[in-house]
Amino acid sequence: MRKKAPLEGIKVLDLSRLLPGPFASLVLADLGAQVDKIEDPGGGDYLRHMPPPVASLPGEGGAQSGLFLAINRNKRSAVLDLKKPEGRDALLRLVDHYDVVLEQFRPGVMERLGLSHATLRARNPRLVVCALTGYGQNGPLSLRAGHDINYLARAGVLGFQGPPDGPPAVFGFQLADIGGALWSVIGIMAALSARANTGEGSIVDVSMLEASMGFAASSFGQMLGEEMPKRGNETLSGAIAPYNTYETKDGRYVTLGALEPKFLLAFAAAVQIEVDLSALVVGPHQEALKAKFREIFKGRTLAEWTEFARTTDCCLEPVLLPEELASDPQLLARRVFFELPSPWGNLLQFRTPVTDPDGQHRPPPRQGEHTGAILREAGFSDAEISALQK
Repeated sequence: MRKKAPLEGIKVLDLSRLLPGPFASLVLADLGAQVDKIEDPGGGDYLRHMPPPVASLPGEGGAQSGLFLAINRNKRSAVLDLKKPEGRDALLRLVDHYDVVLEQFRPGVMERLGLSHATLRARNPRLVVCALTGYGQNGPLSLRAGHDINYLARAGVLGFQGPPDGPPAVFGFQLADIGGALWSVIGIMAALSARANTGEGSIVDVSMLEASMGFAASSFGQMLGEEMPKRGNETLSGAIAPYNTYETKDGRYVTLGALEPKFLLAFAAAVQIEVDLSALVVGPHQEALKAKFREIFKGRTLAEWTEFARTTDCCLEPVLLPEELASDPQLLARRVFFELPSPWGNLLQFRTPVTDPDGQHRPPPRQGEHTGAILREAGFSDAEISALQK
């Protein structure tokens, strides 16, 4: 008997593009929700055309981005021009048949399109509308444009990153975008749960600025003390030798996270050095200790330190390169990566932590591939669909 997915029966109308909203709808789709992307008749989701390109298909007008193909499995795509009255009216008819609308426009855009949150919910009172924006639906910055680095800066999170003598370090990934996506999923799930009790939908207002702040909860917690945390001078931000990164003999890097005494002492015994618990305390003595640790780590290759970590319980892990992830034994055992047949060939995909490793997956959609099917399911006649397409 086929196992029913947790969100099977939930229908999501996804108006978002690029990374944050589509990552949220990826999670929902992997959990079994029917996710239907609404794309404009021009380029569609901007992410389709960003590097790196994958081989294009006939009639597609350019190669599809590997980024798009990585986060849009299990979704369908319909094309509607929401700037035209016919497209707007079609979306309003679609809303009658959906549980969730996910949108990522700046506040005011939906109103100008004639698709305000109030209009959508008046049409379908059971509808959950999730609005994912940079700064939220209100406040002095609500209409400001921004990107991941801006949200992290305003959230105070960026200020914790990097060494104390220099500018904050730029993250190598989109923390605010993914944080906003995951809080959107949480908000949608909570709203659906509330609807099960009340019969009423709601508005979920997610700000990527605020979504970023939880990642620095430990640093913000220090603000309750007498001293404000300082970049690069805290236990978890590089101030102590046992919690740091080190270069190996062959120019690679490893991480040591020996925060507890038992792990520190296990490491010290294995490399045959003497340390006391002052090694876990921030202070001027850390410079000499870091120099000693740097010398120790430079004495072995990455492979040797990886083997060392296998036999010594001290919270030591290699810094893997992206191309090494798919063959990593731990990720292989967890079946994190899988290949998905598609019109573009077999696509390497990664599971989210809640993706069923035994689940069946559909390839990402071509732009507008399912327009007819989506409209027919909402009661549009063939004549109406033809008129919209024209």
